[in-house]
Amino acid sequence: MDAVSIIALSMGAAWASGINLYAAVFMLGYMGSTGHIVLPDELQVLSDPLVMTAAAVMYCVEFFADKVPGVDTGWDTLHTFIRIPAGAMLAASAVGDVSPAIELTAGLLGGSLAAATHATKAGSRLLINTSPEPFSNWGASVTEDLLVIAGLWTALTYPIWFLAALVIFIVLMIWLLPRLWRLIRTVLQYIGSWLGWCEKPETSSTAKTAEPTMVKSVTDKTES
Repeated sequence: MDAVSIIALSMGAAWASGINLYAAVFMLGYMGSTGHIVLPDELQVLSDPLVMTAAAVMYCVEFFADKVPGVDTGWDTLHTFIRIPAGAMLAASAVGDVSPAIELTAGLLGGSLAAATHATKAGSRLLINTSPEPFSNWGASVTEDLLVIAGLWTALTYPIWFLAALVIFIVLMIWLLPRLWRLIRTVLQYIGSWLGWCEKPETSSTAKTAEPTMVKSVTDKTES
């Protein structure tokens, strides 16, 4: 592999891990085991039948969990602690037998990229879940799966095109994430106020404390 292909494989694996880790692991292992690509020595383990079977089983679980409103958000929350470290590890392993500095750099960049794609996916799903119908969840889930497969295939076959698309994707994420967070915060505040979680305005507490005082003053005047 040349340098461009290695970078595309490293960042492609990290990017895909933030969206669907199990699909990324299975696809890399499948393409490595069928001879479509030559995986670096550190990623050869992905072609092991045991690893591919585990990835396929977990992908099937995620395939259904990812399409149920509410369950998909819980699944994404749990996988915050799985996708990001796995993305960093895959990115570091994809660069092959290099100096520790390069491997650490790839791991840091890969972990950051996996975190960004995971945050974009999870935030988008949280907004989609505000809609009561399940069809938007199904469409988003299928689109994400196809995006992972197409993205990894492009990274492995047309690395320059993938890197160019990845730059555009990163720019869009930088633009989208702050707006996504503001929308999520607005939705959560609305839900909180609807459920009575927000701080209620001071009702008649002043009036309640003032009422006994007024009654007492009237009583005193009457007695005098």
